[in-house]
Amino acid sequence: QVQLAESGGGLVQAGGSLRLSCTASGTVLSVGTVGWYRQAPGLERELVAIIDRDGGTDYAHSVQGRFTISRDDAKKTFLLQMNSLKTEDTAVYLCNAAVLAYYDGRARQYWGRGTQVTVSS
Repeated sequence: QVQLAESGGGLVQAGGSLRLSCTASGTVLSVGTVGWYRQAPGLERELVAIIDRDGGTDYAHSVQGRFTISRDDAKKTFLLQMNSLKTEDTAVYLCNAAVLAYYDGRARQYWGRGTQVTVSS
């Protein structure tokens, strides 16, 4: 079956950079829209960035100009490059993707388990 897995989280100082990866595996035929979300304790889950199947992107205002979302469909890997990190970026980051699997008639939404990003001052 289909799985999503995130990687690349860790501890970084304010002003630094991290690159998060989300990879789809299993019986994956194609991937549509992909979104990166984040959630901090006690706060609502928020959309950080999305990229559609044609490469169109949108970003939350709080990360505009600092984060870049991209996709490599050959590798079924979706990246979030995070620059100029701030302490308020600290959260669990989750990948969400619309995935069309083999032997299925429609795309379905899948979530990864998340990766922790901690930004220190």
